[in-house]
Amino acid sequence: MLKVLGRGTSGNVQKVVWLLEEMALPYAREDYGRQFNNTGGDYLKLNPNGKVPTLDDNGTIVWESNTILRYLANKNGGKFYPSDPAARSEVERWMDWQLASLNAPYLSIFKDAKKPAAERGASWGADSKELGAQLQIFDNAMAGRAWVVGKEMTLADFALGTIITRCLDFPIEHPPLAALRAWREKYAARPAFKKAVAG
Repeated sequence: MLKVLGRGTSGNVQKVVWLLEEMALPYAREDYGRQFNNTGGDYLKLNPNGKVPTLDDNGTIVWESNTILRYLANKNGGKFYPSDPAARSEVERWMDWQLASLNAPYLSIFKDAKKPAAERGASWGADSKELGAQLQIFDNAMAGRAWVVGKEMTLADFALGTIITRCLDFPIEHPPLAALRAWREKYAARPAFKKAVAG
């Protein structure tokens, strides 16, 4: 059976669990993370970064959440991952955009979002502005689309959905982001997503 090593409250773990639920693949999730004091020692032999998630597929070890998504889709019939190179490149562009452009301001806001305003880092204002700018780029691209790359769900939706959910709930001044909010309503209503984010 597939094993997902990672805490249920991690957005990167949730995206993997969401895909597993959508694909109806049997799996077990085990709590790993710094708060469990179990991402050093032997865990580093599986994932040298000491981060979550890590996938254990009967001894095949995969880490990095977006890579895990690709692995699962490739191994299990390619659902959510088009085989056409042009279509696949659009999916991968948005997966890479999440890491290259969205992740830095997202993580900066995430670490201070629950703190009182007076205790937030000095870069809060600049990071909020940058996050809003990145979300606006994504919102513009999503206008008129049902899913991230068109009419059907793809790995891009999984890679971004759990992260965008948090971004839209951060206590910052957002642009309207109507397309992203409509998209979130759609994926958040899915039973597999609900199960994934339940922790």
